[in-house]
Amino acid sequence: MTGDFEMTTDIAKAFTDARLNAGGLPDYPGALPTTLDEAYAIQDAAIDMWPHSIGGWKIGGIGGDYTEQFGEVKMAGPVFDNQIYYSDNEVVKMPVFKEGFAAIEPEIVFIMADDVPADKTEWSEDEALSYIGAIHIGVEIASSPFPAINDMGPLVTISDFGNNNGLIIGPELPNWRESILQDWVVETIIDGESVGVTSPPGPMESFLFVLQNTSLRGRPIKKGMAITTGAITGVHQAFSGQSSIIHCSKVDDIKLELIPAT
Repeated sequence: MTGDFEMTTDIAKAFTDARLNAGGLPDYPGALPTTLDEAYAIQDAAIDMWPHSIGGWKIGGIGGDYTEQFGEVKMAGPVFDNQIYYSDNEVVKMPVFKEGFAAIEPEIVFIMADDVPADKTEWSEDEALSYIGAIHIGVEIASSPFPAINDMGPLVTISDFGNNNGLIIGPELPNWRESILQDWVVETIIDGESVGVTSPPGPMESFLFVLQNTSLRGRPIKKGMAITTGAITGVHQAFSGQSSIIHCSKVDDIKLELIPAT
């Protein structure tokens, strides 16, 4: 057990140090996690080492054969408060790891209206909805100092902060309580080229998952936190120096530029 713990903290420290120093990790820094519990243990150790507080959570998908292997379709990672930005019709500069991986992912973002009970792990959809204060269009910047993070399965992604390196919160979606998802169409444009257009998938499954996941880990969601609910048009790999526009019908565009992390 001691050896396992040391390996967990060593991997967490390697990812934490690489991120804080804006460096790269050409290889995975240790033995690969083999279970969801091991992957989240590394993530939790890294969260405890990080010098900033959690400002929200991202949810990603677990697909293909991994769904059957791990019995799960979602994963979670922290969004730290120093990495949350707000769109105001200006271009938002978003840092990414030049030696690692980066992607642009438009998201539906829930803003929490209240703290959730720390001991609650089962939720109905109506109960969960009562904790949502606002819904915005947003953009997750997925980035890691480890360039192969998206090639080695969901456990590796989970272990490095869920592959998150920032969130842009855009305009609130108007009349969201009375609207349906098909009311909004989202388009991702990178360097002037459209790379995906679609309506958002249902976000409540993601929200119910993260409520349970964080409570079971002793990290219940707090008032004001921002919860991303999954990539809308896809995970679009991009590189430092590239620009993007996220267009969502009925609200202003989000404009961003990827810059090297420092």
